[in-house]
Amino acid sequence: MHYTYQPKGVCARKIDFDISDGVVSNVQFVGGCNGNLKAISTLIEGMTADDIIAKLAGNTCGNRPTSCADQLTRALAEAVESAS
Repeated sequence: MHYTYQPKGVCARKIDFDISDGVVSNVQFVGGCNGNLKAISTLIEGMTADDIIAKLAGNTCGNRPTSCADQLTRALAEAVESAS
C-alpha cells in the first residue's frame, strides 16, 4: 500500500512510502534537510514499521518537540493502524 503523510511542525512538507506486511520501502521526504532525510530513508529501507517506530519515535529537532524522523513514525503508526 502506498501512503502519503503531511507532517506537522517540521520543515518537510510531505512523506511518501510504501508498506506491505509491515515492511517499509520507498520512503521519500519532500522538503526538509535533503541529505539527512535521504540517509534515513536508505537506512530504514526494508525494516518493519514497528522497528522503525521503536528506534525513531520521540526524536526531536532543535527546540521543536518533534522531527522529520518522529513525524515518519507517526505516519507509519497511522498506516499500520489503518491496515488493521
